Amino acid sequence: MLLSIKTKLKLSADQQIIMAKHAGVARFTYNWGLAAWNNLQKDGLKPNKYILKKFFNNQVKPEYLWIKEKGICQKITQYAFDNLGNAFDRYFKGLGQKPNFKKKGRHDSFTIDAGGKPIPVGGKLIKLPTIGWVKTYEGLPHTTCKSITISRTANCWFIAFAYEQEYEPTLKQYDAVGVDVGVKELATLSTGVVFPNPKNYKKNLQKLKRLSRAFAKKVKGSNNRYKGKIKLARHHAKVANLRKNTLHEITTYLCKNHAKIVVEDLNISGMLKNHKLAQVIADCGFHEFKRQLEYKAKKFGCQIIVADRWYPSSKTCSNCGHIQPMPLKERTYNCGNCRHSIDRDLNAAINLSRLAKA
Repeated sequence: MLLSIKTKLKLSADQQIIMAKHAGVARFTYNWGLAAWNNLQKDGLKPNKYILKKFFNNQVKPEYLWIKEKGICQKITQYAFDNLGNAFDRYFKGLGQKPNFKKKGRHDSFTIDAGGKPIPVGGKLIKLPTIGWVKTYEGLPHTTCKSITISRTANCWFIAFAYEQEYEPTLKQYDAVGVDVGVKELATLSTGVVFPNPKNYKKNLQKLKRLSRAFAKKVKGSNNRYKGKIKLARHHAKVANLRKNTLHEITTYLCKNHAKIVVEDLNISGMLKNHKLAQVIADCGFHEFKRQLEYKAKKFGCQIIVADRWYPSSKTCSNCGHIQPMPLKERTYNCGNCRHSIDRDLNAAINLSRLAKA
């Protein structure tokens, strides 16, 4: 199966400048293509990435000598147009918003390849096309890849690529499990295992506010403002990494030890409209939780079953099947039919697990 990996690069000051130049070329190409696309649409024409790419290479690129500077891989302009075309495809299909112009310092990234040849990777040293040798903080699997994407978060550079690897299904401890996700407990399993919600954003909110205030007070364009921006960005990245780490631990445990996993089809966008709980719900990362489950299910050989959005898992008694209203404030399910009493989340998880046998 096709797997992807992303890890931090260990760069010198000169290498960081080279990466920034590559990101600048990719950003300029993307913004030029977006401006040309919008102008052609205003004139009633139907542009595409192939027309823009051809015109840019023949007419525009020769005028900007800094794009062809020594040490800069020329493949990045090709991938910039590919990204622009993919962004418009998603927009036309209703899967995303209309593409916007990129700004320096925000989501800086670029993609390179070796002209169709496989790029060997492995260990803590990688030879990038045109750029040369770079170091990583962790050892990489010895394999090959077709292209490599390099991105920046705060003042750190990361490398990401996809590669093929065979995986054998792991031995499962349970045949089926129901997973009820929530705000109080991040995940409650029908087997009785509970994963608490660490609420990383709430724990770090005071420091984020302090860094945001300090950044806002700095003079625009000053070196101190740049330092404040990096501190704030690094702390945001730390919170995001803590959240992802928690989700990785849960999803890996689920996919390694359970043959069938039943999860709810949550209306996340609708849940976020509740302004009293929106911050906590967003911090849970429910969409990322489902995304990780989907690709790890293929990796570890298990099946994901998505329950219908209107399935009354919380309202149904797991003992007798009686259905009754369950307000959010009630954390214990007390059945009005059989007098069975059970934790609300565990009750829902047990009901979900039974869908695997249906």
